[in-house]
Amino acid sequence: MKRSLVLPLLVVIASAGLSRSQENGVGPGPQWRRYTVKREEFSVTLPALPWMTRGNVLRKVDGKSLLERQLKLYFDGVYYSIEAFENVEPRQSLEQFIDEVGLSSDYDPATKRRLSIDGFAGIEYLASNDISSGMVQFLATEQHLYRFVASAPSARAAAVKEFFSSIKLGKNPEGIEVSEPPATQVQSYTAETIYVEVDVKVRIQTKPQPSYTEDALRHQISGTVILKAIFTKTGHVENIRVVSGLPYGLTEEAVAAARKIKFTPAMKDGKPVSMWMQLEYNFYF
Repeated sequence: MKRSLVLPLLVVIASAGLSRSQENGVGPGPQWRRYTVKREEFSVTLPALPWMTRGNVLRKVDGKSLLERQLKLYFDGVYYSIEAFENVEPRQSLEQFIDEVGLSSDYDPATKRRLSIDGFAGIEYLASNDISSGMVQFLATEQHLYRFVASAPSARAAAVKEFFSSIKLGKNPEGIEVSEPPATQVQSYTAETIYVEVDVKVRIQTKPQPSYTEDALRHQISGTVILKAIFTKTGHVENIRVVSGLPYGLTEEAVAAARKIKFTPAMKDGKPVSMWMQLEYNFYF
């Protein structure tokens, strides 16, 4: 069964200017560099190389298959996400795109703001609480629809502002090209091929949320645990690896929650297959 174009949103924040030294990767702190993807219509600066996946999703309104690319990065307590979708005929408006992917309840509809980047239209929403804040921007170019998301504890809000202020749109954007993932992951696992690109991606049915540990609450730990795991063709989550963890038992809670995920396996050439997936668990209180 093919999955619908419904994706989870994470909490996010606003925009300001990058200094020239930061954009060129010079000066104190992380070396912010500009990244792009071949055949896409955006570029953005990030403090490190993001991890990219690609696959196909079904548009809910008409069932058309769309190519989707996701770039993810968790760095120094800040979560960054870029989701890129083909905008095939009949093309969707920004409002239709937002209805398609959904707007998380974390965002206040009253904060809706229209914007323009390099002549292309966008819509922005804000979210915040006592210890974290965030922003999501939905943008439309000639051939693509984009969702840019970032979230951070309040103390790291400046990094999120740099991310959003650096977005550039248009044909042939400049930047370091993030490599496309290979069609298959050349790795043996229980004598079968584990895929990173499939015809139909895994469809999540239930994704239990991890719990805060008492130690993490006592030390006021916030952030995101990022995991990489195999979603097997038999419906199990196995070989879980920690890409980025958190202390005081939060990583262990995330791993335990990942093992309980229920899903419909990915499909390739009409058959269920095992594939690599990345999982993110936010811990904000």
